[in-house]
Amino acid sequence: MTHCQCIFATDSCYPKYTDKEEVVLWMNTVGPYHNRQETYKYFSLPFCVGTKKTISHYHETLGEALQGVELEFSGLDIKFKDEVMQTTYCEIELDKAKRDAFVYAIKNHYWYQMYIDDLPIWGIVGEADENGEDHYLWTYKKLEIGFNGNRIVDVNLTSEGKVKLVPNTRIAMSYSVKWKKSDVKFEDRFDKYLDPSFFQHRIHWFSIFNSFMMVIFLVGLVSMILMRTLRKDYARYSKEEEMDDMDRDLGDEYGWKQVHGDVFRPSSHPMIFSSLIGSGCQIFSVSFIVIVVAMVEDLYTERGSMLSTAIFVYAATSPVNGYFGGSLYAKQGGRRWIKQMFIGAFLIPAMVCGTAFFINFIAMYYHASRAIPFGTMVAVCCICLFVILPLNLVGTILGRNLSGQPNFPCRVNAVPRPIPEKKCWKWKCIVCLFCRYFIFTSFWAYKIYYVYGFMMLVLVILCIVTVCVTIVCTYFLLNAEDYRWQWTSFLSAASTAVYVYMYSFYYYFFKTKMYGLFQTSFYFGYMAVFSTSLGIMCGAVGYVGTSAFVRKIYTNVKID
Repeated sequence: MTHCQCIFATDSCYPKYTDKEEVVLWMNTVGPYHNRQETYKYFSLPFCVGTKKTISHYHETLGEALQGVELEFSGLDIKFKDEVMQTTYCEIELDKAKRDAFVYAIKNHYWYQMYIDDLPIWGIVGEADENGEDHYLWTYKKLEIGFNGNRIVDVNLTSEGKVKLVPNTRIAMSYSVKWKKSDVKFEDRFDKYLDPSFFQHRIHWFSIFNSFMMVIFLVGLVSMILMRTLRKDYARYSKEEEMDDMDRDLGDEYGWKQVHGDVFRPSSHPMIFSSLIGSGCQIFSVSFIVIVVAMVEDLYTERGSMLSTAIFVYAATSPVNGYFGGSLYAKQGGRRWIKQMFIGAFLIPAMVCGTAFFINFIAMYYHASRAIPFGTMVAVCCICLFVILPLNLVGTILGRNLSGQPNFPCRVNAVPRPIPEKKCWKWKCIVCLFCRYFIFTSFWAYKIYYVYGFMMLVLVILCIVTVCVTIVCTYFLLNAEDYRWQWTSFLSAASTAVYVYMYSFYYYFFKTKMYGLFQTSFYFGYMAVFSTSLGIMCGAVGYVGTSAFVRKIYTNVKID
């Protein structure tokens, strides 16, 4: 049997079998059905092992290790195209401790996962009677394997042989294997695990089209209003240029032109701000590239390949972080660029690793398979120190030298202009809430469609709406003669993360049946990481778009 492990799942990565060649049944994890992330080793329950010699296993990819994949050989003797009638492969000496373990698993609806030729199989440990007094264990694994030529294309498991759990008895575990010829092509063998109903309901397509048209209408409306307003502003400012000094002094000067000497003033806390913008640009790059790769390659067919790809792409795009963060910090007159580089390089990894290590302690307490091995922790730290940091340094140097000069269209005044008192509707908090509503609505209108093509559509529309709405917010702010637009543009877009995290509470309590400390910490911990990363990405996109808008309007107006 020829077999190789690849980063991307291609046809050559999977074995081609000859008749009567060994086929390995891997036992992966077991855990409660309603807590999908709370998984344990399959043999943490007192299952018995088959008589065949054990085959060693190691984690092929970093993503497999991080996701808690623990493959152990089942000990079952399976050969390609060789049918096996019902055969007992081991017996369980059911004492009180083992019975209690099985009863606990059945009460909590434990299910287990297995693999044959990388095809996942799921089964239920057992079931209870209607009164919940007697508990039964499924003892017979009935495997039906489909083949097309010399490839395995389908696997099905039927659990039979329900046996009542009675202490101090022997329970025989058995299996059978039936082979059948299948017309399923090898490249289509994972289609059965996908949800075909997405493409079969016209209401889904209508909802997508309707939402897309609403977003286009919103963007068009915002653009039209903004263009007409700016045209009037330009006309008014041109008229002011024709006035003499006396008329101009007697006139009622107001609007965004009045802050031209302060609008390009460095933001407060430029080091943190530059690091956030650089990290957000990198997250956007990672999201775009991973979605494109997922559209081209079937990443879901290989265990841990999506996570491995995301880690690889994140490390490879570190120069993007350094370039945008370093150039922005240099434009704002920052001198401590090495410290800024370290903050930008480790901002996201520190957040993710800190959350993962915290959850890892809980996983270790539960003896869950989600506990990250020490070697994997060392590997992640090495990636941060020896890959991400050097590449970030390269990007920072390029950014400072290629685009680090403050080439603003307006000269910055030496003395900051006093900011007039604003009315309630012009307060920045009101502006942020206004922005959050539209961005959040756009994002979650598509969130339920977990299809990579539509996920790309989500990303594009999210960025368009984020930029348009933050531009409007910034225009309101500048018109109120408040030149502190940098943080406002970032936070107004980034505050989308607050709504996403608030929705996660609703989803947890009303849409799932999750329970327990491990699952709760896992869910809310990684939802916090996701929401924060989304907020940083949206904030960076909003700032970049708004920065281009601000530069454009002050370039086109005549400044004395």
